[in-house]
Amino acid sequence: MSDPLFEPLQLGQLTLKNRIMSTSHAIAYQEDGKPKGRYQAYHEAKAKGGLALTMFGGSSNIDIDSASVFGQLYVGNDDIIPHFQAFADRIHHYGTALMCQITHLGRRSADRGDWWLPTIGPSRTRERLHRAFCKQMDLADIKRVQNAYVDAAERCQKGGLDGIELMAGSHLPGQFLSPLTNQRDDQYGGTLDNRMRFLVEILTGIRERCGADFLVGMRLPSEEPNGGIAYTDTLDLSHYLAENRLLDFFNIYFGRMDAEHTLANNHLPGMANPGAPFLQKAAEFKSAVNLPVFHATRVSDVATARYAIREGLIDMVAMTRAHIADPALANKIQAGKEDEIRPCVGATLCSSVYRVCIHNAATGAEQTLPQQIEPISGPAKKAVVVGGGPAGMEAARVLARRGHQVTLIEAQSKLGGQLMLAAEIPWRKDLIGIRDWLESELIRLNVELRLNTYADAQDVLALNPDLVIVATGGLPDLEGIDGTEYAHSSWDVLAGELPTGDNILVFDETGRHAGSGVADFLAKSGKKVTLLSIDEKIGFELTETDIIAQRQRLAEGGVCIMIDRDLVGLRRDGTEIIATIEHILTGNRNEQSVDAVVIERGTTPLDEIFHDLADRSANQGVTDLNALVIGARQPKFDQGFELYRVGDAISSRGIHEAVQDALRLCCRWD
Repeated sequence: MSDPLFEPLQLGQLTLKNRIMSTSHAIAYQEDGKPKGRYQAYHEAKAKGGLALTMFGGSSNIDIDSASVFGQLYVGNDDIIPHFQAFADRIHHYGTALMCQITHLGRRSADRGDWWLPTIGPSRTRERLHRAFCKQMDLADIKRVQNAYVDAAERCQKGGLDGIELMAGSHLPGQFLSPLTNQRDDQYGGTLDNRMRFLVEILTGIRERCGADFLVGMRLPSEEPNGGIAYTDTLDLSHYLAENRLLDFFNIYFGRMDAEHTLANNHLPGMANPGAPFLQKAAEFKSAVNLPVFHATRVSDVATARYAIREGLIDMVAMTRAHIADPALANKIQAGKEDEIRPCVGATLCSSVYRVCIHNAATGAEQTLPQQIEPISGPAKKAVVVGGGPAGMEAARVLARRGHQVTLIEAQSKLGGQLMLAAEIPWRKDLIGIRDWLESELIRLNVELRLNTYADAQDVLALNPDLVIVATGGLPDLEGIDGTEYAHSSWDVLAGELPTGDNILVFDETGRHAGSGVADFLAKSGKKVTLLSIDEKIGFELTETDIIAQRQRLAEGGVCIMIDRDLVGLRRDGTEIIATIEHILTGNRNEQSVDAVVIERGTTPLDEIFHDLADRSANQGVTDLNALVIGARQPKFDQGFELYRVGDAISSRGIHEAVQDALRLCCRWD
């Protein structure tokens, strides 16, 4: 039986080779507002990986009063055309189509961005997310912006792109469509016919300038709850655009994105949300219109994607974040290697300011790090990896892919390290997918796994290694506070050691997931929890979408939050613990009596074996940082073994940093 994912789709004059795509997103790899080397290499990896269509330029700005607020491209002048031409040649080489999303942000822009111009909108309103108060557009503004859209579309066409997508929704076209943001009483406000006039005139101008064969689509919500664009309005608009041949496809999502919580829950849902949450809404829309429908919202697994196409729910399935995790996804499906696909776990680092995948360190670094590990040309060597957390597992995987003989030694009975604890945070269970994938790769690659084995330096030397990677992680850092012998670590709690008593104080000095996550864990266990943070807000280092999920859960659990506070010391008074708390800004101190205290301060390296081996290694345990950051081979030595450490065995960091250390060190080691 043929795979429905690999049926071609005819889109105007363009034949898409399969039904798998990546939608436009602001990956923020632009340079001077242009898609240069890094940007193109990122999309080229996906094209090489076999998908039919990769869109780019999430919210590419068309005019100077649409300022870049999240790393967008700028298509407001002809300087962009040569970059598009080079980009198109690069992607078309793989038989993959290329389209750009263009937009004017309207009130969603920033008056303190790029050119320090006031934001504009159909009416004088303010978007809560990006916070600018906008000027109501006059007729001259409307005509200017409409012309800018048409000019930008023509630049995309001259650049050799296969088509464009207009971003509606909370952007300027959607602001005209929505009664919440359009209170005009002229020909552009009031009735739906008037509210859609701004968009219709833009699309009419693009058709007249670029012709019927240049593909034009639109990303729009099927519905915006709580007074935004109504579903019936979306259908009426869509029927008009289809009947008048102003569009070739729809890219449907659901909900609003004009506030933190709507963006997180509707537009960029992470692992706190179910998979494919709006697929049925997209299917409902498709059943009512007569144009191809694309859809992307956390469709991360192949089974769901295949179901969506097989059942005719949508015409193109967009696996955008899944391709960030594994750009070779389509090729692996077609080759019958679905079990080798690196999963997207919904960690949302890719949609944060960092723009990286939590466990694919090559994404965004394709110019220096390989997505596909190349085998060595010379003889295999013997590598020993000590520690089976994410850093050690990735090091072992990469070395085995290179063709080396790899032994991984882990003190615990299971692989995973701190991942096993992180996945105990109530809504972070999907992190276990990282461990599961790495373990399956190690087994497939015949890595020798020695579990329940605590190795010392002599044990490692007895294996006569050519390379030793120390990935032993760390232990909870409870130093520096008087009385921590009366406290629990976050590890204790997540491992199942619930504190006695009902009134629990959690002290978070990192702002990462462990502190707020353990408070959430305890609240869900029925405890009365106070979360104490040294920062101006809780979860200071969480991504923009993750912090919304965590704040919501803490509110639901009744967690009391205290910010700008430091834990100075602890003492016991009978069965109670007395915590001395200092306000960081005022210096004022007070005492709080609780049943138990949980402390999260990161980890201290568990690095004894590294120091025991350093003097005996050829490189003295020294890492060449200049070689490391570009993924180059570390300096070679004629005799002896090389020694390096990765992840928390260096310092307390995160999953991405751990796998990045390992990939950088091992991807070209021979």
